[in-house]
Amino acid sequence: MTTEIIKQNQKSWNKVAEHFNGVDALPNFGPFAQNDEELHLLESIQDKKVLDIGCGSGHSLAYMAEQGAAELWGVDFSDKQINTAKKTLRGLEANLHCATMEEDIGLPKDYFDIVYSVYAIGWTTDLKSTFDLIYFYLKPGGSFLFSWDHPLYAHLQSESGQISLKSSYQEEGMVRYENFKGENAPVVIPKRKFSTYLNALIGAGFTIEEVIETDVPAELKNTEAELSDRYYSLHKAQKFPTTMIIKARK
Repeated sequence: MTTEIIKQNQKSWNKVAEHFNGVDALPNFGPFAQNDEELHLLESIQDKKVLDIGCGSGHSLAYMAEQGAAELWGVDFSDKQINTAKKTLRGLEANLHCATMEEDIGLPKDYFDIVYSVYAIGWTTDLKSTFDLIYFYLKPGGSFLFSWDHPLYAHLQSESGQISLKSSYQEEGMVRYENFKGENAPVVIPKRKFSTYLNALIGAGFTIEEVIETDVPAELKNTEAELSDRYYSLHKAQKFPTTMIIKARK
Protein backbone atom coordinates (compact mmCIF):
# COMPACT_ATOMS: atom_id res chain seq x y z
CA MET A 1 0.00 0.00 0.00
CA THR A 2 2.77 2.42 0.92
CA THR A 3 4.56 1.81 -2.39
CA GLU A 4 1.33 2.42 -4.29
CA ILE A 5 0.77 5.71 -2.44
CA ILE A 6 4.29 6.91 -3.21
CA LYS A 7 3.97 6.00 -6.90
CA GLN A 8 0.61 7.78 -7.17
CA ASN A 9 1.95 10.86 -5.39
CA GLN A 10 5.04 10.93 -7.63
CA LYS A 11 2.88 10.77 -10.75
CA SER A 12 0.63 13.57 -9.53
CA TRP A 13 3.54 15.75 -8.40
CA ASN A 14 5.09 15.46 -11.86
CA LYS A 15 1.80 16.75 -13.23
CA VAL A 16 1.44 19.75 -10.90
CA ALA A 17 5.13 20.59 -10.31
CA GLU A 18 5.02 23.84 -12.29
CA HIS A 19 2.45 25.23 -9.83
CA PHE A 20 5.17 25.13 -7.15
CA ASN A 21 8.08 26.66 -9.05
CA GLY A 22 9.68 28.96 -6.48
CA VAL A 23 6.70 28.74 -4.10
CA ASP A 24 7.28 28.23 -0.36
CA ALA A 25 11.05 28.47 -0.71
CA LEU A 26 13.51 29.90 1.78
CA PRO A 27 13.60 32.37 3.37
CA ASN A 28 9.83 31.67 3.39
CA PHE A 29 8.50 28.79 5.46
CA GLY A 30 4.95 28.56 4.14
CA PRO A 31 1.83 30.39 2.95
CA PHE A 32 0.95 33.54 4.92
CA ALA A 33 3.63 32.61 7.47
CA GLN A 34 6.52 34.54 8.96
CA ASN A 35 9.80 33.98 7.13
CA ASP A 36 13.31 33.49 8.43
CA GLU A 37 14.17 37.16 8.04
CA GLU A 38 11.62 37.67 10.83
CA LEU A 39 12.13 34.47 12.86
CA HIS A 40 15.93 33.97 12.55
CA LEU A 41 15.74 30.19 12.93
CA LEU A 42 18.48 29.37 10.45
CA GLU A 43 22.00 29.60 11.79
CA SER A 44 24.95 30.96 9.84
CA ILE A 45 25.04 29.21 6.48
CA GLN A 46 28.55 30.29 5.55
CA ASP A 47 30.73 27.27 4.65
CA LYS A 48 28.05 24.80 5.83
CA LYS A 49 27.04 21.57 4.15
CA VAL A 50 23.27 21.62 3.69
CA LEU A 51 20.71 19.02 2.65
CA ASP A 52 17.22 19.92 1.44
CA ILE A 53 14.58 17.20 1.92
CA GLY A 54 11.92 17.74 -0.75
CA CYS A 55 14.03 20.28 -2.62
CA GLY A 56 11.36 20.97 -5.25
CA SER A 57 12.33 23.58 -7.81
CA GLY A 58 15.67 24.27 -6.12
CA HIS A 59 14.94 27.81 -4.98
CA SER A 60 15.68 27.09 -1.31
CA LEU A 61 19.05 25.65 -2.29
CA ALA A 62 19.71 28.76 -4.39
CA TYR A 63 19.00 30.83 -1.29
CA MET A 64 21.46 28.69 0.68
CA ALA A 65 24.08 29.26 -2.00
CA GLU A 66 23.52 33.02 -1.72
CA GLN A 67 24.14 32.72 2.03
CA GLY A 68 27.50 31.05 1.43
CA ALA A 69 26.78 27.32 1.83
CA ALA A 70 29.81 25.18 1.04
CA GLU A 71 27.86 22.19 -0.34
CA LEU A 72 24.34 21.93 -1.72
CA TRP A 73 22.49 18.62 -1.58
CA GLY A 74 18.85 17.95 -2.38
CA VAL A 75 16.39 15.05 -2.55
CA ASP A 76 12.97 15.03 -4.20
CA PHE A 77 10.81 12.17 -5.43
CA SER A 78 9.56 14.07 -8.50
CA ASP A 79 11.89 13.83 -11.48
CA LYS A 80 10.18 16.88 -12.97
CA GLN A 81 11.03 18.86 -9.83
CA ILE A 82 14.63 17.64 -9.94
CA ASN A 83 14.95 18.71 -13.58
CA THR A 84 13.59 22.14 -12.68
CA ALA A 85 16.00 22.35 -9.74
CA LYS A 86 18.92 21.61 -12.06
CA LYS A 87 17.89 24.60 -14.19
CA THR A 88 17.40 26.81 -11.14
CA LEU A 89 20.85 25.89 -9.87
CA ARG A 90 22.63 26.07 -13.21
CA GLY A 91 26.19 27.25 -12.65
CA LEU A 92 26.24 25.94 -9.08
CA GLU A 93 27.58 22.59 -7.95
CA ALA A 94 24.63 20.74 -6.45
CA ASN A 95 24.18 17.08 -5.58
CA LEU A 96 20.56 16.37 -6.52
CA HIS A 97 18.89 12.99 -6.14
CA CYS A 98 15.50 11.84 -7.39
CA ALA A 99 14.39 9.59 -4.54
CA THR A 100 11.86 9.32 -1.75
CA MET A 101 12.72 10.73 1.65
CA GLU A 102 11.78 7.40 3.27
CA GLU A 103 14.58 5.39 1.63
CA ASP A 104 18.29 5.20 2.34
CA ILE A 105 19.97 6.07 -0.97
CA GLY A 106 23.48 6.13 0.40
CA LEU A 107 23.79 9.79 1.32
CA PRO A 108 26.76 10.40 3.61
CA LYS A 109 26.16 9.88 7.33
CA ASP A 110 27.35 12.25 10.10
CA TYR A 111 28.09 14.72 7.31
CA PHE A 112 25.68 17.65 7.10
CA ASP A 113 25.66 20.77 9.26
CA ILE A 114 22.04 21.57 8.41
CA VAL A 115 19.19 19.45 7.09
CA TYR A 116 16.00 21.36 6.34
CA SER A 117 12.66 20.89 4.65
CA VAL A 118 10.08 23.48 3.62
CA TYR A 119 6.55 22.07 3.29
CA ALA A 120 7.65 18.56 2.32
CA ILE A 121 8.14 16.41 5.43
CA GLY A 122 4.39 15.87 5.87
CA TRP A 123 4.29 13.86 2.63
CA THR A 124 6.38 11.03 4.05
CA THR A 125 4.55 7.75 4.42
CA ASP A 126 7.01 6.64 7.11
CA LEU A 127 7.78 9.42 9.57
CA LYS A 128 9.99 7.26 11.79
CA SER A 129 12.25 6.11 8.95
CA THR A 130 12.50 9.64 7.57
CA PHE A 131 13.51 11.18 10.89
CA ASP A 132 15.92 8.30 11.60
CA LEU A 133 17.65 8.91 8.26
CA ILE A 134 17.87 12.66 8.80
CA TYR A 135 19.41 12.05 12.21
CA PHE A 136 22.06 9.84 10.61
CA TYR A 137 22.78 12.41 7.87
CA LEU A 138 23.59 15.14 10.40
CA LYS A 139 26.90 15.75 12.11
CA PRO A 140 26.77 15.63 15.90
CA GLY A 141 25.48 19.06 16.88
CA GLY A 142 23.91 19.60 13.44
CA SER A 143 20.44 21.11 13.16
CA PHE A 144 17.23 19.97 11.51
CA LEU A 145 14.61 22.58 10.63
CA PHE A 146 11.32 21.87 8.89
CA SER A 147 7.95 23.46 8.22
CA TRP A 148 4.61 21.92 7.35
CA ASP A 149 0.89 22.65 7.59
CA HIS A 150 -0.10 23.20 11.19
CA PRO A 151 -1.56 19.74 12.01
CA LEU A 152 -4.93 21.20 13.00
CA TYR A 153 -5.17 23.40 9.92
CA ALA A 154 -6.30 20.60 7.59
CA HIS A 155 -9.24 19.94 9.92
CA LEU A 156 -10.58 23.49 9.63
CA GLN A 157 -13.02 24.87 7.10
CA SER A 158 -14.18 28.37 6.30
CA GLU A 159 -17.75 29.10 5.28
CA SER A 160 -18.63 32.73 4.60
CA GLY A 161 -15.61 33.64 6.69
CA GLN A 162 -16.68 31.55 9.68
CA ILE A 163 -14.00 29.02 10.66
CA SER A 164 -15.08 25.72 12.16
CA LEU A 165 -13.81 22.20 12.75
CA LYS A 166 -14.80 19.90 9.88
CA SER A 167 -13.21 16.63 11.01
CA SER A 168 -11.74 14.94 14.06
CA TYR A 169 -8.24 16.00 15.00
CA GLN A 170 -7.98 12.75 16.97
CA GLU A 171 -8.11 10.64 13.80
CA GLU A 172 -4.79 10.13 12.07
CA GLY A 173 -4.28 8.34 8.77
CA MET A 174 -4.05 8.69 5.02
CA VAL A 175 -6.47 11.03 3.26
CA ARG A 176 -6.99 10.98 -0.51
CA TYR A 177 -7.60 14.17 -2.46
CA GLU A 178 -8.71 13.71 -6.07
CA ASN A 179 -7.80 17.06 -7.62
CA PHE A 180 -4.52 18.37 -6.24
CA LYS A 181 -4.03 22.01 -7.29
CA GLY A 182 -7.20 21.77 -9.37
CA GLU A 183 -5.70 19.17 -11.69
CA ASN A 184 -6.76 15.59 -12.28
CA ALA A 185 -3.95 14.59 -9.96
CA PRO A 186 -5.01 12.43 -7.02
CA VAL A 187 -2.72 12.45 -3.99
CA VAL A 188 -2.72 10.80 -0.60
CA ILE A 189 -1.51 12.94 2.32
CA PRO A 190 -1.07 11.69 5.87
CA LYS A 191 -2.88 13.51 8.68
CA ARG A 192 -0.87 13.50 11.88
CA LYS A 193 -1.22 15.20 15.24
CA PHE A 194 1.32 17.73 16.45
CA SER A 195 2.45 15.30 19.15
CA THR A 196 3.15 12.64 16.52
CA TYR A 197 5.80 14.85 14.91
CA LEU A 198 7.33 15.82 18.25
CA ASN A 199 7.45 12.26 19.58
CA ALA A 200 8.93 10.93 16.33
CA LEU A 201 11.73 13.50 16.59
CA ILE A 202 12.39 12.51 20.20
CA GLY A 203 12.31 8.83 19.24
CA ALA A 204 14.93 9.44 16.54
CA GLY A 205 17.25 10.98 19.13
CA PHE A 206 16.75 14.68 18.41
CA THR A 207 16.63 17.42 21.01
CA ILE A 208 13.79 19.80 20.15
CA GLU A 209 14.99 23.39 20.44
CA GLU A 210 12.13 25.52 19.16
CA VAL A 211 8.53 25.10 18.05
CA ILE A 212 6.81 27.89 16.13
CA GLU A 213 3.12 28.19 15.33
CA THR A 214 3.47 30.99 12.84
CA ASP A 215 1.71 34.30 12.80
CA VAL A 216 1.24 36.21 9.56
CA PRO A 217 4.23 38.30 8.40
CA ALA A 218 4.67 41.59 10.20
CA GLU A 219 3.75 43.60 7.09
CA LEU A 220 0.37 41.81 6.94
CA LYS A 221 -0.34 41.86 10.66
CA ASN A 222 -2.67 44.85 10.61
CA THR A 223 -3.93 44.40 7.05
CA GLU A 224 -7.70 44.18 6.71
CA ALA A 225 -8.19 40.87 4.93
CA GLU A 226 -11.05 40.19 2.55
CA LEU A 227 -13.33 37.33 3.54
CA SER A 228 -12.16 34.17 1.80
CA ASP A 229 -13.03 30.49 2.08
CA ARG A 230 -9.89 29.37 0.24
CA TYR A 231 -7.77 26.73 1.97
CA TYR A 232 -5.00 29.31 2.47
CA SER A 233 -6.09 32.89 2.95
CA LEU A 234 -4.92 35.92 4.88
CA HIS A 235 -8.32 36.07 6.57
CA LYS A 236 -7.88 32.53 7.88
CA ALA A 237 -4.18 32.91 8.70
CA GLN A 238 -4.86 35.97 10.86
CA LYS A 239 -7.03 33.77 13.06
CA PHE A 240 -5.14 30.47 13.02
CA PRO A 241 -1.54 29.55 12.10
CA THR A 242 -1.15 27.98 8.67
CA THR A 243 2.25 26.59 9.48
CA MET A 244 4.26 24.85 12.16
CA ILE A 245 8.05 25.12 12.21
CA ILE A 246 10.20 22.82 14.33
CA LYS A 247 13.90 23.16 14.96
CA ALA A 248 15.78 20.21 16.45
CA ARG A 249 19.39 19.23 17.01
CA LYS A 250 21.40 16.03 16.89
